[in-house]
Amino acid sequence: VQLQASGGGLVQEGGSLKLSCTISGANINRARMGWYRHFLGKRRELVATITADGNTNYASFVMGRFTISRDNALSTVYLQLNNLKPEDSAWYYCNADHGGVGRWDWGRGTLVTVSS
Repeated sequence: VQLQASGGGLVQEGGSLKLSCTISGANINRARMGWYRHFLGKRRELVATITADGNTNYASFVMGRFTISRDNALSTVYLQLNNLKPEDSAWYYCNADHGGVGRWDWGRGTLVTVSS
């Protein structure tokens, strides 16, 4: 399974980005998918999940700013990031979620940097 995230970049505080993650080598139709982020020196943390039925769940720090979505036909998961804060700066990854932990080997993440 290969996971490739994209869409990150440098934005000012309050800005927006839309991240995409394409999955190849696996059928995600029945998988609960998640976005995670990783700060240097810290553990990877779960940001949001979306079930096969489209039910979503978010970490408490999201506070309504992010939206996770999926397109099974394209085998792609998205994360819309709005009202970004400097503390959101991190590497972002997607994976199939298994109890808050990624199921597959972590692929290529995408770097989000928010300037104040």
